[in-house]
Amino acid sequence: FDMDYQELWANLKRAGVYLPLVLLLWLFVYLINTTSWYIIIRSGGKPGFSFARLYKFTVTGFALNYVTPVGLMGGEPYRIMELKPYIGVERATSSVILYVMMHIFSHFCFWLSSVLLYLCLYPVGWVMGTILGAITVFCLLVAMLFVKGYQHGMAVAFVRLGSHLPFLKKKVIRFADSHREQLENIDKQIALLHQQKKGAFYAALFLEYTARVVSCLEIWLILNVLTRSVSFADCCLIAAFSSLLANLLFFLPMQLGGREGGFALAVGGLSLSGAYGVYAALITRVREMVWIVIGLALMKVGNKK
Repeated sequence: FDMDYQELWANLKRAGVYLPLVLLLWLFVYLINTTSWYIIIRSGGKPGFSFARLYKFTVTGFALNYVTPVGLMGGEPYRIMELKPYIGVERATSSVILYVMMHIFSHFCFWLSSVLLYLCLYPVGWVMGTILGAITVFCLLVAMLFVKGYQHGMAVAFVRLGSHLPFLKKKVIRFADSHREQLENIDKQIALLHQQKKGAFYAALFLEYTARVVSCLEIWLILNVLTRSVSFADCCLIAAFSSLLANLLFFLPMQLGGREGGFALAVGGLSLSGAYGVYAALITRVREMVWIVIGLALMKVGNKK
């Protein structure tokens, strides 16, 4: 990239004013995430704990997802364990699965809307048209799977999928046989939100989508250190396409390499220097590390035992 290490370090120092704003921004992003999860939990009855405690679980859950391979394998079991003493294992599991589905579904909605935004702002050649068409088809197919999951539940489907995995087949089948009733109850609770409490369903989805859009302010703040020629709409496109590439590498802890490459390609696709993308990715890494430390520290704060 056309940026040497000294220039990179100089730009990192220039971010001193903006970095606290970026860190503060994610305080509000996590607040929106927590509100979405709180709506899902409240749809099944009173939770029995404060909103502040759920905010703590949210931040720590995301911190664990950042640092574990196949991200959801870290934060979601932690959230279920934390909620279990308050609302029971079945309701805790269904609320966490529902929230994860909502969080992931909002990503696909964001990527689809970004395709429309790109079509409105930029001319599309056959190469970019092919890429955008592939993204659209992929997102629509996954969206259909999620709608089916909301209608019928996902717990049993996940267990059936696990029963086909090598080395895990026997254990998964034994687990399914011994917990069949609990898994069916979890699926009923998942389907209940979409079938009977549509207001809560769409409110949670809207909040998760809003969190995606608000998080784009981070890229806008960072890139405004380097250039004034980037609009907020451009930052939404950068966030969408870089996150799409990074999520394809979900098996890497913190999506190392994928995020940086995604930023560089996305920024380059808007006729800007790819070095800007690397710079933006580095600042987001600093923000992630700070919030990881905060999230892991919160695991030891405010516990009953």
